[in-house]
Amino acid sequence: MTIDPERRNRPALELYVPEPHARPGDEPDFSHIIIPAAGSVPRPDIAAQPGEMKDLAYTLVRVLDEGGQAVGPWDPRLHPDTLRRMLRDMMLVRVYDDRMYRAQRQGKTSFYMKSTGEEAIAVAAGHALEREDMTFPTYRQQGLLVARGYPLAQMMCQVYSNRGDKLKGRQLPVMYSDKAHGFFSISGNLATQFPQAVGWAMASAIKGDSRIAAAYIGDGSTAEGDFHAAVTFAGVYRAPVILNIVNNQWAISTFSGIAGGELTTFAARAIGYGIAGLRVDGNDALAVYAATRWAADRARSNLGPTLIELFTYRVEGHSTSDDPSAYRPKSAGSNWPLGDPVARLKQHLVVLGEWDDERHQQLSDELEAEVRAAQREAEKLGTLVTSSIEFPQDVRTMFEDVFEEMPWHLREQQTQMVDELEAKRK
Repeated sequence: MTIDPERRNRPALELYVPEPHARPGDEPDFSHIIIPAAGSVPRPDIAAQPGEMKDLAYTLVRVLDEGGQAVGPWDPRLHPDTLRRMLRDMMLVRVYDDRMYRAQRQGKTSFYMKSTGEEAIAVAAGHALEREDMTFPTYRQQGLLVARGYPLAQMMCQVYSNRGDKLKGRQLPVMYSDKAHGFFSISGNLATQFPQAVGWAMASAIKGDSRIAAAYIGDGSTAEGDFHAAVTFAGVYRAPVILNIVNNQWAISTFSGIAGGELTTFAARAIGYGIAGLRVDGNDALAVYAATRWAADRARSNLGPTLIELFTYRVEGHSTSDDPSAYRPKSAGSNWPLGDPVARLKQHLVVLGEWDDERHQQLSDELEAEVRAAQREAEKLGTLVTSSIEFPQDVRTMFEDVFEEMPWHLREQQTQMVDELEAKRK
């Protein structure tokens, strides 16, 4: 290409490609993260205008300090029994994740996705929301189901896609769904949760209902068009919805800078849409609870949506198909400066005189036994390995749940298939 002489002396254009602060072989580097003191961030009244709280999008709501004390205006002042239930649920999620991870490695399911280090995000929110509120989760919020008492064996049946799977093998493992527990069907497509939640919340308001919606997406999903369309609708119509962005620093193998995380915080996107925005320590169960309850009270008071960035770290791989050591330091998760959410809540209870190491170990043993028992119950109905041989699926279900009333031609095909299978067995 011939360069115009007038442009020959101009500097050449170039693109900037964001890079993480450390790659494999490097020491984990989180020195760029500014962590304000616990309790230092003000808590506005729920009726405050979004323009009055812009600073909250650039700081970090924190309640638990380094000594395990709950401090500051965001302290939800929860009863010790509630704190113990939250700790139990977080520990249960971790035990369940570890058990299902091993099941995948044993070939009992095709893949699995753990939420290690992010348990507080789902569990604390599950306790802060009302039981009938609808949640629109991703594949790392299984803690919402646990916090609402969903049977572990049924969760495992879905992971195994066995005869006990209520979804009849039509969803990928870990993509649960249960209307009765306010858990909307998980979608593997990125960011769909936001427009779904906003639409549901708008419908709730149109009907004059009192239920709100809460949605979750990852930091990478904020680059999807669904994110922007949903936040626009939520802001314009003041939909009663909480829009959570789980910023765990990595979208599969791509770090958050590719989605704009270096330009500003994800919570700051709320400012451009004229809605309330909070940035919260996602490893602080009390901060997550307090922020969720604040946003829920705001939504229930017809004061509009809240965008919450939950600042955390994905300790494990994206899934069992991912090897994070290929793109980040192996010790990155253990060096995350905001610590471990389970350990932090345990420390808080110990400081309160409501917990100790002996009771913690006893609870850990009980949860291990509970999860093992649930696994034995689920595996009686088959696994990925045994389902097709020992526990064959009822093939008639292939034609069900597509139409409210099955059309004649599908009913005819179903009958024909069953007849052919019966003939082969004879």
